[in-house]
Amino acid sequence: MASPSRRLQTKPVITCLKSVLLTYTFVFWVSGIVLLAVGVWGKVSLAVYFSLLDEKATNVPFVLVGAGTVVVLLGTFGCFATCRGSTWMLKLYAMLLSLIFLIVLVAAVVGFVFRHEIKTNFESNLNLALRDYNVTADRHSEAVDTIQRTLHCCGVQNYSDWERTEYFTQRGIPRSCCKSQDDCSEEDLKDPSKAKLKVFVDGCFFLVTSTMESKMSVVAGISFGIACFQLVGIILACCLSQYITNNQYEMV
Repeated sequence: MASPSRRLQTKPVITCLKSVLLTYTFVFWVSGIVLLAVGVWGKVSLAVYFSLLDEKATNVPFVLVGAGTVVVLLGTFGCFATCRGSTWMLKLYAMLLSLIFLIVLVAAVVGFVFRHEIKTNFESNLNLALRDYNVTADRHSEAVDTIQRTLHCCGVQNYSDWERTEYFTQRGIPRSCCKSQDDCSEEDLKDPSKAKLKVFVDGCFFLVTSTMESKMSVVAGISFGIACFQLVGIILACCLSQYITNNQYEMV
């Protein structure tokens, strides 16, 4: 049995660790809400770009929403485990934090490695969308129109890409490329020399990939920051569990 003075020294440390871990768990829980918000924001703001990517890439926002949900649930469990002071619950909490940390880290590395493949895939799909472009409610055609209007661009590399499409032979360059809808007739759009003065001349590929990279860098930065933050929780949970175990032995 340990001396009373030793036990008196251990209890304040446990109380302090509990307070710090509770604060961390609350912040971790809030970070889960942030992940959920980022996932929803990514789905809404990048939806038009994701529509021109493979189905696997469109799952990224859902992954973030799922991760946010898990973090919120895990944060709630961590708060309960800390308040109870249960060693096995704290160890389980640390193990789950470690697992999520590894999953997020692997996902970040995979995303970084395959970023060029995503660009190539987007360029290929954008070319296909131009080739099959029509004025009906086709989602790819709508995506092309939205991108051209929003980013003030036209075609893949430049506006002349439309000259190689079937749509151009029928109706010229789409009106979504026009700088001004009031000064952009169908006759102008069928004549490349006149169209050059009426439409946006820069291609969409560079602008889209730049926009996606800037927005995805925000998503990646927040996700990586939360992953690194989990290391603090792992250390705190392990330390608190160890101190509680030692305190139990000292009382025997």
